[in-house]
Amino acid sequence: MGNQASRKLLISGATHGIGKAISRFLLEQGNEVVGIGRDFSAWTDPPDRLHKVTFDLSDLERLPGCLNEVIRSHPDLDGVVLNAGYGQFGSLEEFSFQQIRQMIDVNLTQHIYIARAMVPQLKKLGRGDIIIIGSESALSGGKRGSLYSACKFALRGFAQSLRAECSTSGARVCLINPGMVDSDFFNELDFRPGDAPENYLRVEDIAEVVHWVLSAHPGTVFDEINLNPLKRVIQSNPS
Repeated sequence: MGNQASRKLLISGATHGIGKAISRFLLEQGNEVVGIGRDFSAWTDPPDRLHKVTFDLSDLERLPGCLNEVIRSHPDLDGVVLNAGYGQFGSLEEFSFQQIRQMIDVNLTQHIYIARAMVPQLKKLGRGDIIIIGSESALSGGKRGSLYSACKFALRGFAQSLRAECSTSGARVCLINPGMVDSDFFNELDFRPGDAPENYLRVEDIAEVVHWVLSAHPGTVFDEINLNPLKRVIQSNPS
């Protein structure tokens, strides 16, 4: 892995959890971050190199305009981390039609919108990175996870095709599939990873892998990276 000059990256879901950890780690390494999220109140004393874009990514009607403005304001963006999303689990019939639409909008469609906005920028530069934070649910469907897995499986196919589309232009595409991470992802769910350190990944682990991918030799692409805790333990989340 070689040292590279500082980068400017667009990161979705930068307000909490994995997205915030990635943003903070990259900032600590001297990069600039353009973060998109609904509420940046958890960022206390943010550095000047964090450019905050307060926006609800489920608003697909206004998202293209927001992205156009971001790219116009930051023409030196040379990478994007597609991270935003949420979990909701249950049998398919437990979801309303509106909930199904919302799940697909946030966990799939908005990622494609952001990539669509960024790809011309990266092709113009002749370099750059698109990193997609997927999930172990992209590898194997499970009970009560039909909708979530559908979105993550779709993201995996999207990443594979986009990788082929972008390779000749110098832009790299990487999919990172974490297992269970100790984060606020589970706050509203009825399950969570076990309490022992070997039962969960840390948000910092994902941030370090993102930095590792970004720091690789320009001719090296990590197509897909799967990360898992040493021991898979699931327990009930106290209500």
